[in-house]
Amino acid sequence: MALIVQKYGGSSVADAESIKRVAKRIVDTRRAGHDVVVAVSAMGDTTDELLDLAHQVAPISAPRELDMLLSSGERISMALLAMAIHSMGFEARSFTGSQAGMITDATHGAARIVDVTPVRLREALDEGAIVIVAGFQGFNRDTRDITTLGRGGSDTTAVALAAALDADVCEIYSDVDGIYTADPRVVPQARKLDVVSSEEMLELAANGAKVLYIRAVEYARRHGVMINARSTFSSGQGTFVLSPGMTAPASIVTASPRTQESPMEEPIVAGVATDLSQAKITVIGVPDVPGKAAEIFKIVAKSGANVDMIVQNVSAAATGRTDISFTLPKTDASLALRALAAEQADVGFESLVHDDQIGKLSVVGAGMRTHSGVSATLFEALSTAGVNIEMISTSEIRISVVVRGDDLAGAARVVHTAYGLDGDTEAVVYAGSGR
Repeated sequence: MALIVQKYGGSSVADAESIKRVAKRIVDTRRAGHDVVVAVSAMGDTTDELLDLAHQVAPISAPRELDMLLSSGERISMALLAMAIHSMGFEARSFTGSQAGMITDATHGAARIVDVTPVRLREALDEGAIVIVAGFQGFNRDTRDITTLGRGGSDTTAVALAAALDADVCEIYSDVDGIYTADPRVVPQARKLDVVSSEEMLELAANGAKVLYIRAVEYARRHGVMINARSTFSSGQGTFVLSPGMTAPASIVTASPRTQESPMEEPIVAGVATDLSQAKITVIGVPDVPGKAAEIFKIVAKSGANVDMIVQNVSAAATGRTDISFTLPKTDASLALRALAAEQADVGFESLVHDDQIGKLSVVGAGMRTHSGVSATLFEALSTAGVNIEMISTSEIRISVVVRGDDLAGAARVVHTAYGLDGDTEAVVYAGSGR
């Protein structure tokens, strides 16, 4: 008997029929002799609808009350799922985040898990019940308030429960069959991976891949949790995310070059990630003297914006001034622009330019460490397609470029083909959202 933690996203429990389908899958796992703990998201687009409603009532919502509102979505789906399981003749008990022992810091809207005390969950499992937990939410002991974990919080909830309960695997269910070499909605010929390293998955998630959220992957890597990304709508075995020291399950085809058994055969590139959620700010005419970049990014940091890529031009000899460009989430851009504009006289730059029509393309692969020519392949493919590169950033296992947003999808397909990642058939997205 294994202990399996399963997580079902919003598209998996979008309506009554979907909830009954998920309940059957959970019951089938229980019938196979396994203990089951389930973390569930709000139904469909419930969270977005609640956010819209809150903004209609109050354009600036009190963070505490917004968390109280948003956490209700998961409570609805957890109770309905437990009811569906009961109707199939199995005992199921639903728990809110606080009842499940998800202890967080006091940050509303983006709380971080500081401890998990799943006493009531363990008691329910010992009594033979299937456990259903509301994802995305927790409880702060000091303020005694409900908190939410931010986007992807249900993934993080599931991984945290798996770590605390010492589960054998954490299955993350969505509407795609696993982790692909690219977003199948952008690159139809994307190929499903049997195995991906947690290191590669962190880079893919950080650069736009939507199947798993970066905080969940970080938590799994830190606590040694094996993740299996699967589809609610098919019976495929999905993709296993392996942290250091883990080996692929026996069910994985051992001839696959991405298994731990044959690291020397590891492909150079694991996947191509795309991201249309970023904007670019250019600070024009910055005095090219020591300390000015520090001043600029201290201002940006105080605004709460999260900077991604940074490029500084060579200064003009005639003026002694330079331009500094950086990318950040579109949602943070207005905050950063206001903060910089307020300090323009003190910093001494000439003007600001905001561009929200960009796209970021990233190529990720652990094999980059030991293979040359990866950059040349990327740049040649983009050149052949007539795509202009505006910014470049690299890490040990990643190359990212910023291009025009309208060019991103075509660029992804060309680059995907250039690295030999295309599959023989078109990938399937069952519900259309990628989650």
